[in-house]
Amino acid sequence: MNEGEELNFIIKTNANLPTRFSLENAGVTNIQLDSAGNFKWQPSFDLVDRIAKTKELTIVFHASIADGQRLRKAITFTINHVNRPPVVEELPAFYVKQASSNSYQISSDYVYDPDGDPLVFKAIPPQMPEESSLSSQGQFLWKPSRGQFNALKANPLFVEFIVQDQPEKAETKGRLKIAQTQQDLPPEILIVPGDSIFTLKEDEMLNLKLYISDPNGDDNIRSAGFLSKDLRVPESSLKENTPLQYEFTWMPGYDFVEEDEKQLVNEIIFFTLDKSNNRSQRKIRVRINDAENLVQKDALQYQKYYNNMLSAMQLINILDANQKQLNQDYKKARKGKKHRSIINATLGGVTGLSPLALEPDNSKIVSGVGGTTVLTLGTLEATEVIGRSKEAILEKIKITIEIRNKVQAAGDEFARKYALKSSRRNADFEKDIDKLRTAMNDQKLVLLEIDAFQKNQPRADTKALRRVFIDFSEE
Repeated sequence: MNEGEELNFIIKTNANLPTRFSLENAGVTNIQLDSAGNFKWQPSFDLVDRIAKTKELTIVFHASIADGQRLRKAITFTINHVNRPPVVEELPAFYVKQASSNSYQISSDYVYDPDGDPLVFKAIPPQMPEESSLSSQGQFLWKPSRGQFNALKANPLFVEFIVQDQPEKAETKGRLKIAQTQQDLPPEILIVPGDSIFTLKEDEMLNLKLYISDPNGDDNIRSAGFLSKDLRVPESSLKENTPLQYEFTWMPGYDFVEEDEKQLVNEIIFFTLDKSNNRSQRKIRVRINDAENLVQKDALQYQKYYNNMLSAMQLINILDANQKQLNQDYKKARKGKKHRSIINATLGGVTGLSPLALEPDNSKIVSGVGGTTVLTLGTLEATEVIGRSKEAILEKIKITIEIRNKVQAAGDEFARKYALKSSRRNADFEKDIDKLRTAMNDQKLVLLEIDAFQKNQPRADTKALRRVFIDFSEE
């Protein structure tokens, strides 16, 4: 079958009994089948894609016979795409001014292809007035001379042209009326895109282009502007590129829609005035949906990222300082073993001869001491004398290195994984923060007898963080 062609046939069975016919819903419109079996279908022209060219549809027919029998049969239809020629509706008149370059863009609102094929405009040379041109995109240019302009006063000029679709090259003729401006007509305003309703989020940009023209001559345009129902739309949103072309750019912002509203509709009226104060206007509606403030969220997530990296770096600095101190203590302990000793003296049995038992004259020369005395000289470790063990220092050094390596590895992984702000929007970000904090809050820290978050840390900046964690990002 071809698109647009009507197909008719009658379904029957070999049973000589009353039969009712029906079909399953094939999801296709325009199919008609009555209970008597009369089938009628005219496939619409939009049923088959212009690129695919063909499409197969299977339709299942049912027959219910009076004796209770039920029959079922599937038939596959192959539908071929049919190219349709372009459609040319009646175009607005082209009003020209004498000795001026007049431009007329044939709008897609009036010339289009029903199949969505690209269009090419072709001029018919005998139809074209002198010094005029028609581009392949449908732009008609003409600067009429004085004689040509005066001739238009009595008889408007009708110029025919050809519209051809691609690649099928089906053609349709169009006609453009060219007339002289005889009255003070209001200017015209064209908005591109030509929709009347726009839907966007708070963080999306609305970009519209405005094209102004005047049947009495483009130099008759005085100004253009807009009015907004919501006064929060700034006047600077409309910028003048040329006197005949404006651009409207506006982003509502995250505070435009209240969180409890979810959505807000604003009306904007664009207008243009000519030198006679004739006014033309176009109204659009903008539906703004509430959006999550990604800028604020990214800033908050980065602060979490930065603070946790800073805490990890500070802990590493504390552990490095603690290890340095422990190394010094250990060196002192080893040095004390060589140079420190203690004397232990034991007094045994002692006998003595006192001068008091002698004559005064002999007391100066006679004295005596007897008995036994033991003297012991031994070497002891200084740490044992002070009350601290060398083995305890070595154990603390081992714990310090273990915790530092764990924090360094966890910090490197965290810095690398969440260096981009897009990655910090992931739900795993908060979980990985907890993992990093767990690594920093190691239970063995209490054995080192230090404060992992002590004050008076040196001031840290992003350069210092990057020296510790090379993958740290400022994004």
